[in-house]
Amino acid sequence: MARSGSLVLSLLAFAALLVVPFNCFVGAPRAPMEIDARAAAAVAMGLAPLALEQPASAYDSVVAMLQSWLVGGTVLTVIFAAAIIAAAANPLTKRRQEVQNMMKK
Repeated sequence: MARSGSLVLSLLAFAALLVVPFNCFVGAPRAPMEIDARAAAAVAMGLAPLALEQPASAYDSVVAMLQSWLVGGTVLTVIFAAAIIAAAANPLTKRRQEVQNMMKK
């Protein structure tokens, strides 16, 4: 049963392909594109260092990778600690707290 349905569907799809023209959209004619040799040379010269360079993120060993993670984690910890200390030592916050305490009295 399913084969006869798929056969009919296939015949309908093939008939639709024959009815629908393939060139449904025709663009405006264009002039042939000229390749500028100077632009191609400039692009090649600009990309040349990338072909010679080794990957910057390649680690020699797992130990080097772990060391870099430890250094990065330490630097982030120091930055966050400095931000927390700066937030706790904020003189404006301390003054606001003093004024609020004076207003309550």
